[in-house]
Amino acid sequence: MLQFSSAAGVMLATSGVSRLFAADSAKQPLRVIAYNVYECTGWPKDRELGKKATALGQMPDRFAHELALYQPDIINFSESPKEEVVQEIAKRLGMNYVRFPSGGNWPGTLLSKYEIVDAKNVPLVKGERPSDLFTRHWGQATVKLPGGESLVVHSAHLHPSPEPDTRLREIPLMIESMQNDLNAGRSMLLMGDLNHTPDVEEYKLWIDAGWVDTFTKVGEGDGLTIKADTPDRRIDYVMAAGPIAERVQESRPLFEGAFRVNNADSQAFALSDHLPQLAVFE
Repeated sequence: MLQFSSAAGVMLATSGVSRLFAADSAKQPLRVIAYNVYECTGWPKDRELGKKATALGQMPDRFAHELALYQPDIINFSESPKEEVVQEIAKRLGMNYVRFPSGGNWPGTLLSKYEIVDAKNVPLVKGERPSDLFTRHWGQATVKLPGGESLVVHSAHLHPSPEPDTRLREIPLMIESMQNDLNAGRSMLLMGDLNHTPDVEEYKLWIDAGWVDTFTKVGEGDGLTIKADTPDRRIDYVMAAGPIAERVQESRPLFEGAFRVNNADSQAFALSDHLPQLAVFE
């Protein structure tokens, strides 16, 4: 069943497919993944096997099978593929999804095992989206967790310019939108490709606002997320605020399996140029 909300500019879909991993979800950890999926076309783009997999329509299966190994409850896509590809991935994972249109050509998608009860695209406190901001994507959704708890999830992909000017205009507008929920102490996640490293002013804005970087809190090593052959930067995040921030157990990039390139194989390709960032909460 599909439902369209023209006001929010987002699409909600519910799949009737059974979960691949049945369990009493109320007793299980919450597992989330933030992943810039590079339109689900494989990386590097010039690898013949990757081009063949895309041409044969194998990418929805490949993404779904690889992600399913980590038993995710919530997944965030940056640089999301065409909607029909998202629908196939969601169907295979037995997930609902909401799609966040882009100000350019880089939509986002939030997928959830649990019900998505509302969603807003670019939820500014006032006014319309400035034409030069949020040209990738930013959206907000509320996920209803087992037991009735609500989780506010912000899905984001910030501007990639080497200069921080655009991001330093985007982030304060986002924090303004988040402020009531932050003040109320609601459980919140911020997931996505934020296109900045942890040593810059943009990162400090998040921390000063009350967000907790899950990797900084419980991760090990450098946590590099790009690129999938030889990672050298950390720009993909799962941040948390409110009670859920105190329950993080694990946070790490998935430099493994089909998410990475085997540099010893000249034909090897990864599912994307980014690595997924996994976070697990009690």
